[in-house]
Amino acid sequence: MSTTGAVAHVTVKSPVQMQELGRRLASLLRPGDLVLLTGELGAGKTTLTRGLGEGLGVRGAVTSPTFVIARVHPSLTGGPALVHVDAYRLGGGLDEMEDLDLDVSLPESVVVVEWGDGKVEDLSEDRLHVVIGRAVGADGPALDAPPEAEADDVREVTVTGIGARWADAGLGRLENG
Repeated sequence: MSTTGAVAHVTVKSPVQMQELGRRLASLLRPGDLVLLTGELGAGKTTLTRGLGEGLGVRGAVTSPTFVIARVHPSLTGGPALVHVDAYRLGGGLDEMEDLDLDVSLPESVVVVEWGDGKVEDLSEDRLHVVIGRAVGADGPALDAPPEAEADDVREVTVTGIGARWADAGLGRLENG
């Protein structure tokens, strides 16, 4: 039975802040962690993952793996590798993703799956589910937003820890940013 360990809510006002959120989130991750990213096209899933890659100290530019489905970014610092998966083009569940060998990669890596909702939950009882949505009623950037912020850049990010792993993992620290 899955239980929710913790929830963090973060308002992100620019792509730069989304990448910074990824760097902060990376500090909470360890080998074996599964992260599901949900959000519409252009929501910032890959930008968040780019920050995760920077925070984990991995090799290679983190870009959307839409056409290759998955990319492995080895660690440059002795930490876990980042396995970045884009399940957008995959219609089925875990059976269709079996060829990616995510179950083999998971124990020693951090596995991030864009568009993974409903497809990879069975890989681990403990996982993070990150939902990125456009801020409702955002007429323009907030007064304290950086100059590069625009109304379309404002996102509401909800990070939900599922399973015992996330009960005391410090997700609340993401809110204080």
